[in-house]
Amino acid sequence: MSSKIEEAQEHIRQAEKCLKTSLLKWRPDFDNAAEEYNKAATCFRNAKSLDQCRDCLMKSSDCHRQNRALFHAAKCLDQAILICKEMNNLGDIRKLAERSCNLYQQHGSPESGATVLDKAAKILEQTHPEDALQLYKQAVDVVTIEDSTRQGAEYASKVARIMVKLGMYDQAADAIRREIGLHQQVGSEGAIGRLAVALVLVQLARGDYVAAEKAFKEWGNCCDAAEVQTLESLLQAYDDEDPELAQRALSSPFIRHMDVEYARLARDLPLPKGVSIAPKANVIENAAASYVSPNSGAAGDLSLPFSNTRTLHLSLWRWRSTHQAAAKPSGPGAGNDDDEGGLC
Repeated sequence: MSSKIEEAQEHIRQAEKCLKTSLLKWRPDFDNAAEEYNKAATCFRNAKSLDQCRDCLMKSSDCHRQNRALFHAAKCLDQAILICKEMNNLGDIRKLAERSCNLYQQHGSPESGATVLDKAAKILEQTHPEDALQLYKQAVDVVTIEDSTRQGAEYASKVARIMVKLGMYDQAADAIRREIGLHQQVGSEGAIGRLAVALVLVQLARGDYVAAEKAFKEWGNCCDAAEVQTLESLLQAYDDEDPELAQRALSSPFIRHMDVEYARLARDLPLPKGVSIAPKANVIENAAASYVSPNSGAAGDLSLPFSNTRTLHLSLWRWRSTHQAAAKPSGPGAGNDDDEGGLC
């Protein structure tokens, strides 16, 4: 290992010598300096000295740029991205990828620039999804300028999926529409149908049922028969606030086999709450006369006074009969007095 490091240091001394100027050498020899730095980077990499390897690649890139060899300058930055990945130094990858893409574009190779952005975004997607999202956005812009529609649709799909993963549903809906537009240019109706399903799910996640129904009406003609049936059931469930029907629609096979981000979105989608119906009051059968049903109206309220009045009259009649019998005179002439009274 020490021999490789000594060899690398010797290449660095030669590179620095090439960059010096003198009375007879007015311009630095950037070409040979870049070559020496590149050889030094290879030696440092073999010696597992990754920090020095990355620094030499950066210096080699700068020498190529000074020499107007933009393609080789971008290539050195591309290699530096891989070294940063091995070092687990992911913070510098986005900056290096953007610089490399810019150099590729200046050289006239935008496809290579988009490839660098894509490669760097894949490295960052799991741990730094926000940086990966920005790189994919730049890749879409680069390839669409060059009329590479199919490649642009692929990068736009990655943009939409990362936005769904991050919960950026408003931006995800716009990204899906842009992806649909790119697929329209190449006439890929099957892909448009799948994206229509994804757009409906994203709109429902936003809580905008009207936008979801509008998306289905606009792009539903590109869906398969099974997809159309499932989307109709799903939208009907949200319209009727039927959680069971919505759950059955979201559990359909083709939704569960969509891209991971959309399948998780369907799994975590809030279901409609449904309409709650108040339970009816129970009526007691063979209830007593004084019982009043909770569901009875004014007629039930009048039955209680009527029953009490009848009982009062009956009690008064019995009381009067008892007192009249007690007040009758006793003796032989009592019956005559009663007869004389007659019916008066």
